[in-house]
Amino acid sequence: MAAVTAGVAVLASGLLAILALITAPRAEGYCLDQPEAYPAFGVSGWHGEQLENAATVVRTARELGFARDGQIVGVMAAMGESSLRNLDHGDWETSGVVNPDGSRTTSIGLSQQQDWWGSAAERMDPVTASSMFFTRLRRVPDWQTLQPSHAINRVQINADPEHYARFADDAAAVVDALSGPCPSTGSGTQTGSGTQTGSGTQTGSGTQTG
Repeated sequence: MAAVTAGVAVLASGLLAILALITAPRAEGYCLDQPEAYPAFGVSGWHGEQLENAATVVRTARELGFARDGQIVGVMAAMGESSLRNLDHGDWETSGVVNPDGSRTTSIGLSQQQDWWGSAAERMDPVTASSMFFTRLRRVPDWQTLQPSHAINRVQINADPEHYARFADDAAAVVDALSGPCPSTGSGTQTGSGTQTGSGTQTGSGTQTG
């Protein structure tokens, strides 16, 4: 009986090792612009639509000149606000959260932005929503010296400045996974993460005031 039990344990251990190899993200990462190549098993628990929305955040950050640190901050924010989903509702609908003045919150979209950020169409467009986030992040003095969660809090103005900290490791893993090389475009050049310069779920993060 002991021999059988030991044999089963060895077999189970071997199967787990194989499973770990199969589901581990590729060391070289994935091409940002090829969502069909993203791993079906996800990255650190984030899958499908969530990875595609993360890719939008990363791409927007790169286009605005934010390096890896800024890309991670942007993905952290979206993880903490919407679980990387482009939601058409927010804190008011799910939890009855109100603003400090007692008015209902109007948060929607990937970044859960209230109506003073822009029109509903703008806030529901992941590219525009991400652009608005990074534009405000750039205005935060010395944001790179702040704890990432605190930098996001300065942008989102939510109730808890530590709310986003729990997503730091996941966001870094996702950004790195989506920074792999892309196939040749045919002109002899490669697209991909490139060299960047510049600065950088559950629904909602608490009451927003700005």
